[in-house]
Amino acid sequence: MGWTDERVELLKKLWQDGLSASQIAKQLGGVTRNAVIGKVHRLGLSGRATPSKPARTVFKAPRPARPVSAAPSAPRRLAEPVAHAPHPTPVRYVDETPGTATVLTLGAHMCKWPIGDPSLDNFTFCGRRAGDGPYCHEHSQVAYQPAQAKKRSGPNELARSLRRYI
Repeated sequence: MGWTDERVELLKKLWQDGLSASQIAKQLGGVTRNAVIGKVHRLGLSGRATPSKPARTVFKAPRPARPVSAAPSAPRRLAEPVAHAPHPTPVRYVDETPGTATVLTLGAHMCKWPIGDPSLDNFTFCGRRAGDGPYCHEHSQVAYQPAQAKKRSGPNELARSLRRYI
C-alpha cells in the first residue's frame, strides 16, 4: 500500500502525538515499522510532543512495617559500623613433610607440587603450607625462575632462529 496524502497526514499527527513507529504501523495497516521510520525521516519529522513510553504498570512489593520502639522519647543513636573480623581458619595438624597430601586431602593453602608419576598408586603432592601462590617456598623457587637478560641479536642468533623455519 502506498503513501497517500491522507496516510501521510495521519502519520504526521500520530508521530506528533508521541506514538512509536510500531504503533503507527499498526494503526495505518499495510506498512511496517521500518517503512514508518523511513517516511518520518524523509519528511524530516524529528521533533516529538512527548517521547513514546510503553504503558506498563510496575509492581513494587510493599515494604514491611517498621517495628515501633518501646521508648519513643529516647534519642536515636546511629549504630557504629562493625568491622567484620575474618573467620578464623581451622587449625590443621598436617604433616609438613613433602609428599604427604593426596588428591582427597589436598587443601586450599597446601603446596600442590606433584611428586611421583600420576599413573602410579604412590602419587602424592607436596602438601606443605603454600605461600602466596599454589606452591610452598621451595617449590616456588623451582617453578618460577627469574627472567634472564635478553641476548643481543647478532648474525649467529638470526641464523639460528631462521633455521627453525627452513
